Amino acid sequence: MSYLGACQSDRRRTVVKRLQHAYEISERRACRALRFPRASHRYKSVRDERTELRIRLRDLASTRVHYGYRRLHILLLRKGWKVNHKLVYRLYVEEGLQMRRKRPRRNRSCQVRVSRPKASRTNESWSMDFMADQLFDGKRFRLLTLVDNFSRESLAIQVGTRLTGDDVVAVLDRVKEDRGCPQSIRVDNGPEFISKSLDWWAYFNNVTLDFSRLGKPTDNAYIESFNGRVRQECLNQHWFLSLADAQEQVDQWRLDYNENRPHSSLGNQTPVEFATKSCPARRA
Repeated sequence: MSYLGACQSDRRRTVVKRLQHAYEISERRACRALRFPRASHRYKSVRDERTELRIRLRDLASTRVHYGYRRLHILLLRKGWKVNHKLVYRLYVEEGLQMRRKRPRRNRSCQVRVSRPKASRTNESWSMDFMADQLFDGKRFRLLTLVDNFSRESLAIQVGTRLTGDDVVAVLDRVKEDRGCPQSIRVDNGPEFISKSLDWWAYFNNVTLDFSRLGKPTDNAYIESFNGRVRQECLNQHWFLSLADAQEQVDQWRLDYNENRPHSSLGNQTPVEFATKSCPARRA
């Protein structure tokens, strides 16, 4: 029996009981008046209500507030639940966990930019950008975000009240020690990215700085998408007491993003899993 059919039967059972009580008639007469089989009226459902699965799904949805049912399904599979996505979707709807997202309006007359070639390996192309947020007392701070465009790994997120070109170089040097240098880095035309410090660093490390066109944030779509995830899943979910607290919370989220969060464009693998499978040298 379908979910809709079960709901209709439950309503008819309720009507039968009301007729019996209001007119003091037997169950047989009430069912005959409604043309509702007595066998259906007396039927007791033996369907498993999946109580434990519902509880686990609600717990995941409460901690991963921006995950849809597909990502929650992947997390359940990782925890050992042998369920398909259809069951997860049904329980997701019945528990009222649906996400409501405002869809952006698209302009049909907009001109589509010729896209850059996609990265084919790790460390071929990185993207870098700045974000802003505030502490509990309203004091503003900035974040420097850095991602690998192929594996979608978050390479670094640096927090500071005032981040200059020298700070950008310091972050790149730190990442360079672990991963080496990329062929190119996609950046916008901010003052930190056109500074002499970054220009000299790129020159001596044979790195090309790929600047976006003015007023075209979509030229650096990977970092814009990543910044959206940082905003939704980290910055909007925490109340920062200090810069040190903000750095700690951001680092914890970055670790979870790289190692646990399934990424739809990577075949629902985590960035670390995808990078490891795509680059055999990293398996060691």
